[in-house]
Amino acid sequence: MIAVGIDSGTRSTKVLLVDFETGRVLGRAQAPHAMVPGLPPRSSEQRPEMWTAALEQALGEALRISSADPADVAAFGVSGQQHGFVPLDAAGRPIRPAKLWNDTATIEEAREIVERLGGPAGVIDKLGLGLAVGYTASKILWLKNHEPANFEALAHILLPHDYLNLFLTGEYRMEYGDASGTGLMDVRTRRWSAEALAAIDSRLPGLLPAPAHPRTPAGVLRPTVAGKYGFGRVLVASGGGDNMMSAIGTGNVTPGIATISLGTSGTISCYAERPAVDAAGEIACFCDSTGGWLPLVCTLNAANGEESVRRLLQLDHAGIAAAAAKASPGAEGIVFLPYLDGERVPILPEASGTFFGLTSQNMRPENLARAVLEGISLNLRYGWRRLRSLGLEAGELMATGGGSNNLVWLGIAADILGTSISVPEEREAAAYGAAIQAIWNYRLDRRDDVGIADLTGRFVRREGRLIEPDPATASFYEELGGRFDSLTSSLEPEFARHKAFSDRFVR
Repeated sequence: MIAVGIDSGTRSTKVLLVDFETGRVLGRAQAPHAMVPGLPPRSSEQRPEMWTAALEQALGEALRISSADPADVAAFGVSGQQHGFVPLDAAGRPIRPAKLWNDTATIEEAREIVERLGGPAGVIDKLGLGLAVGYTASKILWLKNHEPANFEALAHILLPHDYLNLFLTGEYRMEYGDASGTGLMDVRTRRWSAEALAAIDSRLPGLLPAPAHPRTPAGVLRPTVAGKYGFGRVLVASGGGDNMMSAIGTGNVTPGIATISLGTSGTISCYAERPAVDAAGEIACFCDSTGGWLPLVCTLNAANGEESVRRLLQLDHAGIAAAAAKASPGAEGIVFLPYLDGERVPILPEASGTFFGLTSQNMRPENLARAVLEGISLNLRYGWRRLRSLGLEAGELMATGGGSNNLVWLGIAADILGTSISVPEEREAAAYGAAIQAIWNYRLDRRDDVGIADLTGRFVRREGRLIEPDPATASFYEELGGRFDSLTSSLEPEFARHKAFSDRFVR
């Protein structure tokens, strides 16, 4: 039998065909996404209809490449970019383009919701996590404030992966993991917060599906979709957000292993058996997509910085790694603050990227390349320390995302974070995790009470050796980290005040 793992990300939809028994990938394909052009600064939108078209294109291509028998396909699992807002009318049609996770045009709406909930401490008291600008909640209020006619037509609110599940099954569903990233759920009880919903509009309880346990499937593939490919009865798993699916795809479903993603955003997450609430609100205590919790630090800036310097220097991925390898640690005094799109952690939504320490002697391509990779990693260091202050430890970070292909970058990150890093054999962790969850849901549906850790233990394998931190370089980066933090704290007085507050929780 075959499981289909689908990852609908910011840039493309990726499809993997995975063997039920061995976990071997039998075929793969992807189809690109386009952004809505001409938007104001800090806006980021895509048309949901494009996601379904990309899914169908990539699925057809993966089946063709693999020569798999469509009759062997038994289950689908969908991973989607978190926090997006897909507004639907009564017929389930998109009212307008979806606002994405990295849309930060809703700063005022986020502040309005926080104020209505009693300030940052009130938000954490009611939700169990802070309310980041990128979360779905502020996007819903933005629609109400800026497009009242569209808000009036709003009948259903879904996240990107839920919209794809709707396309596949015809069912309006939502599971704990992705729902926990809306800013509308009390993550401790895994129920919608009545106070958060009321802070936006009294209609919201009727617009959202009740969150369900991720072991509960989303439904069965619609005959019109199944018939197009020659499938039989196909179960569609609950699916989840991309961070939740990447955790499954890297084996991060029990304590001791963490996932670091160097994709469009940069994240580090750890499995937790109980809610790990951060009183400072910087660590998002998300639910995971297995039934536990997934405390996570998310930075808005990772591969965007690497991509920007590649364009500037006219290098490909291999070229940027080679250039950075030529430079010594510290890039001869250049420090890069990677806040090209504002920042979520630390809380700097209106910051911008900055190079410090440029001189006529050190302004060379190799130093710029290394400074960018160091800056992104130093920013993640702040979040990694915050995670560890909550008692979340891991002896190994499993890397995913496009940056996991850059061994120079992984070496820099290992030294800066002071933790060993490895990469899984299957680099498309979100799509692979979606396929593993599909197998899990399928077997549970047939009364086979298998644990998802049993599946990841069999299927998720490390590629090559561990990348160990070098003690001398790690010590140097500890000093550089102090300078990085000092420069960051000078960007906005409000950040300095916030850091003074949050430092009380760092041990």
